Amino acid sequence: MIQKPLQVRLIPYTIDSIVETTNETPKGIDLIQASTIWEASKHGEGIVVAVIDTGIETDHPDLKDQIIDGRNFTSDYDGEPTIFEDNNGHGTHVSGTIAASLNDDGVVGVAPKAKILSLKALTGDGSGEYEWIINAINYAVEWRGPQDERVRVISMSLGGPEDVPELHEAIKNAVSQNVSVVVAAGNEGDNREDTFEYSYPGKYNEVIQVGAVDNNLALAPFTNNNEEIDLVAPGVEVISTYLGQKYASLSGTSMATPHIAGAIALLINLSEKEFGRPFSETEIYAQLVKRTLPLGNLKTSEGNGFILLNLVEKIHEIMNAARI
Repeated sequence: MIQKPLQVRLIPYTIDSIVETTNETPKGIDLIQASTIWEASKHGEGIVVAVIDTGIETDHPDLKDQIIDGRNFTSDYDGEPTIFEDNNGHGTHVSGTIAASLNDDGVVGVAPKAKILSLKALTGDGSGEYEWIINAINYAVEWRGPQDERVRVISMSLGGPEDVPELHEAIKNAVSQNVSVVVAAGNEGDNREDTFEYSYPGKYNEVIQVGAVDNNLALAPFTNNNEEIDLVAPGVEVISTYLGQKYASLSGTSMATPHIAGAIALLINLSEKEFGRPFSETEIYAQLVKRTLPLGNLKTSEGNGFILLNLVEKIHEIMNAARI
């Protein structure tokens, strides 16, 4: 048991704009080429992604059919565990990038037929106790759905300054049970080669740590640099679902992280169908890294590079064409 109420906070982010309505495929979804593998991956159908965040707006038209379950671990709503409504906006935005439905209105997520397990572990002001995060991770691993579904991906766009052993153990346990844990790198970056910025759980080797690029694939000026960056994804002016059944454009590594969580949902279906067997977390990570394109930055800034979901297929096309 943690002896003091250590605090975790949302990775800082910027609200660029809020709009009442929209009807578009977000730029980031196109950039990572998600739609090119939708059919082969069944749009992520059957995959559950646990979003550990500020909750979710349960009546948002792009999300209401995507929520399989949820739970509140915070003191909000008098600590009532069955009320996991978002009173911040961040959790709703992240969830939309992962799995907003393909309903010809609003926005669409990376994996539009995946389901969200919304675990509210941060309060309306974006803060929470390490113990809440730990409990949410353990709950996600143990959770089973009405058809015996289980969580395959955890998405966390949060961080704290301290290495808490119980948090590390919870993450190692999740990974050992073949749950991919995707986390934001953080937004304290200054792009200096001699300066590294860390937060936890991002520093743990077991997680998939995500940095951010803009829509021109240039490194975002805020994205953290460190030796544990795994890859980068769109994180600047990302349009997604927001409170009041609205839509918002936000910027931060918080926005890059759900692109990767959704991508993993697609790759699980794609890989397990191709090989005809369940994949381990390590094998899924290998499939993810195979689909990264180096951008020419330091590895401590971009890791393996930018996620391109059809990269392997494109290479096969080029090789086959060369044989003709």
